Amino acid sequence: MLLALAACAALTGCVTATVDEMVFNEPTEGIGDASVVILGRRHASDYETEPDFIDCVGKHIANRDQGIEVIGELEFLNALYPWFEPRTAPLYPQDLEKLLQQPPVAAKLATLRTQYMIWIDGSTVRTDSAGSMTCGIGPGGAGCFGFGTWGNDSNYEATIWDFTNRAEVGRISTSASGQSYMPAVVVPIPIIAPVQGTACDSVGDQLLQFLSSEY
Repeated sequence: MLLALAACAALTGCVTATVDEMVFNEPTEGIGDASVVILGRRHASDYETEPDFIDCVGKHIANRDQGIEVIGELEFLNALYPWFEPRTAPLYPQDLEKLLQQPPVAAKLATLRTQYMIWIDGSTVRTDSAGSMTCGIGPGGAGCFGFGTWGNDSNYEATIWDFTNRAEVGRISTSASGQSYMPAVVVPIPIIAPVQGTACDSVGDQLLQFLSSEY
């Protein structure tokens, strides 16, 4: 399923977003009293999935459906150290069987009641910039004059793993792009396109359709 969204506001730049969803085994009545953890992939050498984006997606889900228990990323990593560090974390669903043969891992996951683990891979990057601005102090005071613009692109993929079935049960990808502006006549006025926030909402909404019994 492919969705395309566009949003503009008076004090923010325009953002366009697309969401592609593939769900293989969707629960019919939500996840009940089980918990879910959302982790960022950070094994690549050229980027890392931002912790604040992972936190944003988790809060989006928890705020929209308070019946879903979302375990914080840092809490989970500390509890399962060192099995989910970037160099040791499982890369494929078939790695779960070997991982769960470790008694400390199986015991901790049972304590946390973790049924689903969601890996998010991606980042937000600045794509281009243009314009110029000068600031100075004169007899009449300080001021800035000019105009600047820059773009941002967000690309993220969320992969849902089911600990019970030791399998991947869904995948969601989203991309968002937007242009921000900074006009200045004495005082710079940033008009920021909420690109990363739009991507967070897109991923969060799609995950809610999978996890929540209310959607």
